[in-house]
Order: sequence, then structure tokens, then C-alpha cells
Amino acid sequence: MAELELPDPFDAVRFVEGLAERRGRPIELIAVSGRPNLPCGLLVTTDQADCILYSADTTPLHQRHILLHEAAHLICRHDESAPASRTLLPHLSSELVHRVLGRTVYTEPQEREAELLASLILHRAQLDADRRGGGAASWTESVFGRPGGG
Repeated sequence: MAELELPDPFDAVRFVEGLAERRGRPIELIAVSGRPNLPCGLLVTTDQADCILYSADTTPLHQRHILLHEAAHLICRHDESAPASRTLLPHLSSELVHRVLGRTVYTEPQEREAELLASLILHRAQLDADRRGGGAASWTESVFGRPGGG
């Protein structure tokens, strides 16, 4: 994770923009409202771009974690592995199954890996803020935003 460049001060959207630049593929962030009982985040890969859908109806801190979790799937290259669901849909071409399901359904170990990486990114951002001398107030602003909506 040392080679991952974190924006200074840390900002999850800027982090995702930097990841897109390093990968040479756009990553579109799409806020979605009113999705009760559905995942709060989802990564969908198309021929043109990677799309991260995230809940618009949650706190800024939770949104940041969702963005980092879905970005972590890309960093870990989970989007490149085809799921075992091919056996569930034998009438569809392997290419179609890989494009649709292979890029939106992950195994439990992949979910744990993405969750851990998202947490580690936030932890490193906090350590970086502490090293700069920004301390807790600076870190709190970078995670929760400035008071008054800044």
C-alpha cells in the first residue's frame, strides 16, 4: 500500500480520481438515493469506465468508506476475476457473465479484503495528517468535512 498516493489533505473523491488516472480508465462516482435493503455501494465495470455507485442517503463518513471499499476492489483487481456463477447461468455466454456478474459480485474473502484495504487507507491518511502536525482537528475536518459544509 506504500505506493498508493494519498491526496494531502486526504479526500476520498480525489483519491478515486488519482486511482482512475493511474489505471488509465475513468471511474464515475454515482450517488444513488432510496435503496433500502440493498448494498450501500456497488462497483460496475463497463467497456468505457468503472462506476462506483454509493448511497446518497448516509453520512459523509460512510460515503467515504463506501468509495474506498469499492475502489479497493479495483486496487485488488477483484474486477478481473470471473465468479463461479457461470454454472448458474449456462445459457449466457462466458464473456457476458464475466462482464456483468464478474464485475459486480465478489466472494466473501474479496469483501473482507476490500473492507480491510479501505480501513487501512483511512488509517494511513490519519497517520499522514498526524505527521504533518495537523492532529485530530485536521483529521476530523478531512474525514467529516469542515463545520458549516465546507
